[in-house]
Amino acid sequence: MNRHEIPTHLNVEDKAFAGLTMRQLMTVAMGLGLAYGASNQLPLPMPLPVMAAAVVLAAVALAALWRPAGRPVEDWAFVLLRFWAIPRVAVWRVRRLDPARRAKNETYEVVLPEPAWSNESDGGASHGHD
Repeated sequence: MNRHEIPTHLNVEDKAFAGLTMRQLMTVAMGLGLAYGASNQLPLPMPLPVMAAAVVLAAVALAALWRPAGRPVEDWAFVLLRFWAIPRVAVWRVRRLDPARRAKNETYEVVLPEPAWSNESDGGASHGHD
C-alpha cells in the first residue's frame, strides 16, 4: 500500500462560500446589512439612499476583496493606526549626575542587579525579614 503525506500547514485560508474566506464572507454580510440600513432607514429623498447603499457596498467590497501585498485591508488599517499612535520624535538628553557623585568626580554609574540569594547567608537580617 502506498502512503501519501498530506501537508496540513500550507498557510492558506479555507474557502467558505463562493470562493470567499470566512473573514471575507462575514465582511460582506455586515456590509449588506449596513447597505440595507443606509438605504432603508435614512430619511432622505429617493435617489440619495440608493447612492448611500452603493457607496457602502463599494467600500465593503474593497475591504473584503482587496489584499494589498497579500494582506487584508484591516491589517493595513491596524498598522496605520499604530503608526499614528506612536510618537515620531525621540529626544536624547544628557543625564544629570547626582551632586554627591559629581563631588567625588565619578563620571559614570554602574548599576548591577542584586540577586535575591546574595543576602541569604545572613538570614535576611539586613532587609528586616523575620
